[in-house]
Amino acid sequence: MKSKFLALATVLLLAGGQCMADDLKVLSAGAMQRGLVTIAAKFKERSGTQVQIRYATAPELKKILTESSAAADAILAPNPTLADLAGAGKVNADTQKEIGGVGSAVLIRPDAPVPDVSTLAAFKRSLTEADALVYNRASSGIYIESLLKKIGVFDQVRSKIVRVDDGEAVAARIKQGHGKEFGFGGYTDVLHNQDMGEVKLVGPIPEEVQNYTMYSSALITAAASPAPARAFLAFLETPEAQAIFAASGVVSRHK
Repeated sequence: MKSKFLALATVLLLAGGQCMADDLKVLSAGAMQRGLVTIAAKFKERSGTQVQIRYATAPELKKILTESSAAADAILAPNPTLADLAGAGKVNADTQKEIGGVGSAVLIRPDAPVPDVSTLAAFKRSLTEADALVYNRASSGIYIESLLKKIGVFDQVRSKIVRVDDGEAVAARIKQGHGKEFGFGGYTDVLHNQDMGEVKLVGPIPEEVQNYTMYSSALITAAASPAPARAFLAFLETPEAQAIFAASGVVSRHK
């Protein structure tokens, strides 16, 4: 363990020396934002390297690197996205390290009645009693729709479903709603919007029907600043960074 931290310190020093004038560019899925902002600031304190982060959905991340292989130096994305990018030679598969998973959560307006999602039975009852159910058209929303069918309530709630484009649109729709409406989003996204005062986190969906999207980091093959990028990726593996991710709602597979 001691040798690992000495190696990390050496890399940070080298990165700072090589990249004092150059910013490190990172592409990231939005689900990582809440923890990554703090981690980037901590990394700058130690290395002197400013981290520029561009957030995008998984399909947009693939599009960005397809159009410009050198668009950034490092990436944080869902595992299937990184697998596709590695297959296309856009990221270095040997550098991929798992960060953790993000589950689905329920959100409401800050002044809305709080639905009971503490058990699967209570969750099903809250679904049927809701005035509206809001989720996105992306992969997480597709999972929620399949879940409604799996637990046998889809036909009962079909007329209440509101589908929007993405997580931000879910939060916006919930904020402007009324009555007993609630939405679904990634746990970290909901916490982020709660931090902004937009919505209120009710809690994760019941564990027996929970679905975790796993995220990892990797070096972009055509990185313009590979040394500081590797230092940043090494920093993501430290207990300090892992604790920040955990506090932001990211769940370790090894928990």
